[in-house]
Amino acid sequence: MSTVGELACSYAVMILEDEGIAITSDKIATLVKAAGVEIESYWPMLFAKMAEKRNVTDLIMNVGAGGGGGGAPVSAAAPAAGGGAAAAAPAKEEKKDEPAEESDGDLGFGLFD
Repeated sequence: MSTVGELACSYAVMILEDEGIAITSDKIATLVKAAGVEIESYWPMLFAKMAEKRNVTDLIMNVGAGGGGGGAPVSAAAPAAGGGAAAAAPAKEEKKDEPAEESDGDLGFGLFD
């Protein structure tokens, strides 16, 4: 049931933030009760404390902005057009030598031997 409580409080916080109403535990509990959702009494207080310390709009806007791995390397910029400059030669891709995968035949026995 805690998942329902978290979700209901999350929606209540977003509603209050969207309407520009101060986020308090009483207002969260009132919205959740009006929605007909039964939650544990501590959820509104936890969400109200979170809203005091963090900007809810920033949290919503940066949901997918977590740290990620590096992307693909950026290729060299295209040469500038115009002038009598010769076009730059395309960059050569380096092939990495990967070791060949060993097959089961290399082990000297098989599954049904």
